[in-house]
Amino acid sequence: MSAAGVALMLGGAGIVLAAGPARAAEVSYATECIPPPISGLPPVEGTTKVRITAPAEAKVGDEVEVVWKTVQAASKNPDVLDLEKDTVKPTGTVKVAGAQSADLAVEGPRQNPPIPKNSPMVLPDMKARLKLTKAGDVRLTPDKYDINVSKPLSTDTKCSPKETVGAGATIKVTEGGGTSGGTTASGGTTGSGGTTASGGTTGSGGTTTSGGTTASGGTTGGTTTSGGTTSTGGTTSTGGTTTGGSGGQTDFPGKEVAVTFACKSPGPASINSKVTIGARKNGGSYDLTVKTAKGVMNSPAPLPAGALKPSMQITVGGADKGSVTVTGPANSGPLNTGDPVSLSDMTGTYKPGASGKSTLSPGALTIDVTLGGSKINIPCTVKGAAPVSLELDTTAQQGGASGGTSTSGGSSGGTAGGATGSSSGGLAETGANDHGALRALGLIAGTAVLLGGAVFTFTPWRRLRGTR
Repeated sequence: MSAAGVALMLGGAGIVLAAGPARAAEVSYATECIPPPISGLPPVEGTTKVRITAPAEAKVGDEVEVVWKTVQAASKNPDVLDLEKDTVKPTGTVKVAGAQSADLAVEGPRQNPPIPKNSPMVLPDMKARLKLTKAGDVRLTPDKYDINVSKPLSTDTKCSPKETVGAGATIKVTEGGGTSGGTTASGGTTGSGGTTASGGTTGSGGTTTSGGTTASGGTTGGTTTSGGTTSTGGTTSTGGTTTGGSGGQTDFPGKEVAVTFACKSPGPASINSKVTIGARKNGGSYDLTVKTAKGVMNSPAPLPAGALKPSMQITVGGADKGSVTVTGPANSGPLNTGDPVSLSDMTGTYKPGASGKSTLSPGALTIDVTLGGSKINIPCTVKGAAPVSLELDTTAQQGGASGGTSTSGGSSGGTAGGATGSSSGGLAETGANDHGALRALGLIAGTAVLLGGAVFTFTPWRRLRGTR
């Protein structure tokens, strides 16, 4: 008796058929894959090659196993992130047509070898069981499929055919053995794998390692001498405008300005936000506080406390030139998927390098995400000319920012950090210089992403809305 005949006998006894595979040719079809929105990437066009395996013959009432083998995914793992072992899980749909019709959900295990950047995606086989209900030819055709990656965040890339797909296998079903009256019973639901949110353990890129909110220059703010002048870290100011300790204005609220940021992957394409820069006189320097709009995005996945941290370069103009780095603390509490995310207030110290009317405007924004010790860096630059939020009457200080960049512990270009040992003129530890090697993901939210066919992490970043 042939193997197919034996398989049919066993099938009639209610045993799942595995023998006598159908003659299945490899099926190729044009495919469009939609990366996670956080990636900021457009849809990816590619070719999927699949081999469907199922018994060549069976009887009504038999339950047969259908196997989807991905010979080639629509694209490679992009040059962004090495995917760890056993982090990729595929799910898909096989169209059942002919004698009976159904959408059969197939699913593979979370099982893969390490997949380096810029190399082919390797997907495990997907399987399901189909109960045969009518005699005749039953055609099995591969259709859409999703790829879930569990680290550093659980994200899905969804791929679907862009042309009519040919049948991958045909089962010849004959009467006999009685029908069970069932329809199509798949070996599980489609489950896109999105429920495997790992909470994030890896990522890429760089973070700001500074203290963020450390107070610059200590607490002395200058000591008034008998001549009415104020000593600020060894530099004497003789009654200049709003100098600390002289009885002049010390708080300088900035005006709210609208800014559009253009972000690179894995961030959103753009962010529209209101930004306000405020200052408080501290000796010869100014303690800056920068506020952005609330609800900068919706959390793309569950994020633990301490995962997301913002920083910004404040552009100094007018009489003075240069920039000042401000940073904010990381999120204080965990975030659930879909929760609105607001960036924390960012602080830093501006030490003037020139006398006159100096302006402060929002500059480049950086969002750093740290998950499981790995880091993702999302850089955003200002589109067009940033409006001025605050104007100050400044007095030049030794080691001031004119023409340079204020960073934590800066050492060149007029940096204000560590230029003197004074407790009133130093720069807060607010630098955000470690942007890391990985430009990516995604994010938090998001970050991780089936980029161009592989997977990276973050989800849609929503338009910034509201203000503090």
